[in-house]
Amino acid sequence: MVKHIILWQLKDELTAKEKQEVKKGIKEGLEGLAGKIPGLTEIKVQIEGLASSNAEVMLDSTFENEEALKLYATHPEHVAVADGKVRPYTKIRMCLDFEVN
Repeated sequence: MVKHIILWQLKDELTAKEKQEVKKGIKEGLEGLAGKIPGLTEIKVQIEGLASSNAEVMLDSTFENEEALKLYATHPEHVAVADGKVRPYTKIRMCLDFEVN
């Protein structure tokens, strides 16, 4: 199994209301990929962090193997969500991929 964890910070120019809408859109878009991409076994998005957080959105996803993660990265449905709901609104992206025993 492979975990794929992403943390994002949203763009500063977004208002608080816009940030809430963007976060909802990211969550709905990414979680909506469940069952649509081969090898993706679990996908969750956290948008309600504590005040002590310095990231605003977290993706926690699990894949059968590294090849499945590579397929996800280029899968048209994932690319559509990333290009439409994530990339236009984020300023910082951090990623950690690792194997789970």
